[in-house]
Amino acid sequence: MASIQSMIEQRFPSFEPELVKELETIGTLRTFEEGEELMRTGQYFRSTMLIVDGLVKLYREGDEGNEFFVYFLEPGNACALSMVCASQQKTSEVMAKAMQSSAAIMIPIDKMDELMLKYKSWYYFVVETYRSRFGELLQVIDAIAFKAMDERLEFYLKKQVQTLQTTTIRTTHQEIADDLSTSREVISRLLKKMEQRNMIALHRHQIDIAPMFETL
Repeated sequence: MASIQSMIEQRFPSFEPELVKELETIGTLRTFEEGEELMRTGQYFRSTMLIVDGLVKLYREGDEGNEFFVYFLEPGNACALSMVCASQQKTSEVMAKAMQSSAAIMIPIDKMDELMLKYKSWYYFVVETYRSRFGELLQVIDAIAFKAMDERLEFYLKKQVQTLQTTTIRTTHQEIADDLSTSREVISRLLKKMEQRNMIALHRHQIDIAPMFETL
């Protein structure tokens, strides 16, 4: 397996060399199997996560166990919510799960303030992480508040294509329904309509996205 230093240099090229060396010293590499939880509701944080491999889904869990998708964390991303909760000593209000085999470098939260003061590249990275995640949350809120379910589904599928960099999405109707906080029957009906319009092709546990749909 590659060293922590090489992983950071590859995934976080904006970090200055001195910062990379310090992160290698204080950071710990953790790997997660597909389906494994990285974060759960009510958890206190001792570290923030720099994602160096795989794909992690953040979602909220309702009182009845239903899920609502928030956003993905990809290689080169950090978990803004873990930074906020840890710095304020608050528990997590979201869940995080590895969608595929993933790896993260865990940075002790008590080093955050020191890193912010010592390294401009870390300061700008943290600020940009907050900004980009806030932007993604606004997109989710807009979709909920102003879009009908068919529009939300189209937005969701386009986001999957952009994030996964593939036009083949391996998922089930129930998983999509969980992410959008609706019923499987509703999702199945809307997907069938999209297939009739030649926007997608449905298969067992798989959706193929048509090129024309990507550009809509």
